[in-house]
Amino acid sequence: MTYTYRPKGICASLIEVEVEDDKIQKVDITGGCPGNHIGLDHLLRGMAVDEAIERMMGIKCGVKSSSCPEQVAMALVAMKREQE
Repeated sequence: MTYTYRPKGICASLIEVEVEDDKIQKVDITGGCPGNHIGLDHLLRGMAVDEAIERMMGIKCGVKSSSCPEQVAMALVAMKREQE
């Protein structure tokens, strides 16, 4: 399943997360810092959705209200809610 999310409070404008059997297969982030987004994608591949949420919630980016990692976690939470 691929889930599309519009992040809030960060530079990125779109997050797409691909999940299969509760494991993250791919994270694609549009806008913001490409190197960080590629790093997030590589680090999260194969990780369980709940573990990724737990690790990334609460991370802030400087004075911004959120961060790319936290917004990926928010996307995963929204995806899980939609599946319920």
